[in-house]
Amino acid sequence: MFIVLTTCGSRKEAERLAREAVSRKLAGCVQILPQIESFYEWKGKISNDKELLLVCKTTREKYPSLERFLSQEHSYDVPEIVAIESSKVSESYHEWLKGVLAG
Repeated sequence: MFIVLTTCGSRKEAERLAREAVSRKLAGCVQILPQIESFYEWKGKISNDKELLLVCKTTREKYPSLERFLSQEHSYDVPEIVAIESSKVSESYHEWLKGVLAG
């Protein structure tokens, strides 16, 4: 299982990306964590913004399509897309995820 993280600047965009990723069977579940604050360098200056964090659950096979979707549909010029491969997942959750994404 892969856990894919991305951030959004608005609730509307976060919900749109979450719904589309799930409806296109690119992620079995997307959680939106509200109100984080990000500090980063952009165009030579340090910036900070309030954002929402999306936590997407997907499989190794679906990851390339999810990454492509996020890259194309995200409003940011350079969206954060970080995939973490999980070393341990409950068998029942992993089977559910594979079943949802296969259907």
